Amino acid sequence: MKFAVPTLNNELTTHFGHCEKFAVIEIDNSSIINEEFVDPPFHQPGAYPRFLAEHGVNVIIAGGMGQKAQSLFAAQNIQVCIGVAEGTPRELVEKYLKDSLMTGQNLCDH
Repeated sequence: MKFAVPTLNNELTTHFGHCEKFAVIEIDNSSIINEEFVDPPFHQPGAYPRFLAEHGVNVIIAGGMGQKAQSLFAAQNIQVCIGVAEGTPRELVEKYLKDSLMTGQNLCDH
C-alpha cells in the first residue's frame, strides 16, 4: 500500500494543489518500508491524480482539496482523506495505520 502526502518544508501543506513535493510512503505489514519526496508535475486539472496513480498511490492524506480533484482521485481508485490539520508525512501515515488520524473540515474553499 502506498500513501501520498502533499508537503511544504517536509510538513503537510493544507492545500494539496500548492505543494512543494509529495511524500510517497510505502507500507508493508503495517510498517513503513520506503519514504521518498517527489516533485509534482505542473498543476492542472487531473495531473496530480494521474501522477500519483502512476506512482502506485492508494491513499492521499491532505488538508484540503476541491470537489473536482476529489472526483478525479476517485476515478483513479485513490482514497482521499481530507481535513487533516498538521503533521509530518510519516506521523500522518502512522496515525492512519493505527486508525487515529484526525480528519475534519475540508481546508479548501473551492
